[in-house]
Order: sequence, then structure tokens, then C-alpha cells
Amino acid sequence: MKILVISDVHANLEALQALPKEFDRLWVLGDLVNYGPDPSAAVRYAREHGGIVVRGNHDHAVAFGEDPQCSARFRNMAEETCRYTRSVLNAEELRYLQNLPVTAKDTIDGGDFLLCHAVPSSPLYEYRKEDSELWAEDPTPSSGVLLVGHTHLPFRRTVAGKTIVNPGSVGQPKHGRAEACYAVIQDGRISLEAVPYRVEDTIGKLRRLPLSASVFDDLAFVLKNGRVPPSSAAGR
Repeated sequence: MKILVISDVHANLEALQALPKEFDRLWVLGDLVNYGPDPSAAVRYAREHGGIVVRGNHDHAVAFGEDPQCSARFRNMAEETCRYTRSVLNAEELRYLQNLPVTAKDTIDGGDFLLCHAVPSSPLYEYRKEDSELWAEDPTPSSGVLLVGHTHLPFRRTVAGKTIVNPGSVGQPKHGRAEACYAVIQDGRISLEAVPYRVEDTIGKLRRLPLSASVFDDLAFVLKNGRVPPSSAAGR
């Protein structure tokens, strides 16, 4: 049994196309859409491959027209791309996002897995770093594996008897490299992986979207550099 675990796709088709093609199950930890140029393709990928998909804060924002509660540095990027995303998704795709659960559970080969976008106590919004002491206090089972996304930073740690894994971001990584990040669960092992993708193709698509120059520059910076744009960048 090989499970591909991904998060924070953010409508990046080129990054999705670089992922492994051979797997038995797909688990998606939210944020299929927003920030990127191909939201319909991202939704279609999740639907075609089945498996478990939970809702992220940007899926929720697009589906219900609500604030994604992202950081101030990304607010303009989120607002402009959300307008674009809502204009191109059809009614069925929006309903799909609306109906996604905010948490999910599964048992594989005797191991228990809990999936959510952020953290179990705040599945859509709380931004919790790897070294946070709150992981030990989180009201999750004392054993098993907790799979989370949201921070766009891959990590694996064990605390209070449970293993916490963040696969990082497929479509908007912030770990310092232009790579699509993901995790693989196979034969009782969990590995964190990453693969380069055609980032310039994604940026070329963004250039053709109805975005302000400052928002385009910021989005391109994140994709090229794998990190948050400096505060002095255009659009700040």
C-alpha cells in the first residue's frame, strides 16, 4: 500500500504533474485552490484520484466567499486570486469544495491517521510551527499519526506519543526551493519528498491573469524562491 500525501496545491498544475504517478491512495490536506492559475485542474485532480480530501482555509474562502484569514503579507495575493478563482470555477466545483470535510480519519495496516489542514482544534486557520509546545496539548489521540498542512513547511516530529507530519506545499512551497513537496506512506514508513517542476510555466500563466503588477510580482517571488516576499517588495 503506497499512499501519496499532499497539501496546499494552490492551483498549480505544473507542480501536480511532477508528483509520482504510481500510488494506491491519495490523501489531500487542503487548499486545492487560490494563489495559482489552474483551480479547475486542481479540483479535477483530487476528484479523479479519489481518496481522502479535507478542506483548507482557501478552499473554504473560495467556496463560501469568506476571509481566508491568511497573514497580512499574503492578503492582497489572496484577495485578487480569490476573485479570479471564483470566476472560473463552475457551480459543481464550488459545491465540491463546500462539501469537503474539515477533518478525516483512516486506519491503514493497524495505524490510525487523523487528517486536517491546520490543527485538529482549529482545522482551517491556526498556524502552528513545528517546534510549538501546543502539539503536546492538542486534543488528539495519544497514539497514531496526525497529518497537517497549512504552513507550507515540511516536517516530522513525535510528541506526546503521536507522530505529526506536514508534507509541505505542492504548489507554493516556503522551504526555500522551487519544488513540489509531498509525503509517502508505505510499508509502515513515512518519508518526506520533493521534486522540481516547471515553475516558469506556472509563472507564465500567472502573468496572463487579471492581477495587479504588485500581486503578480509577489506570487512569482514565492514560486521562484520558496519563501515569503520581503516587506520591501512591490505591493507592500
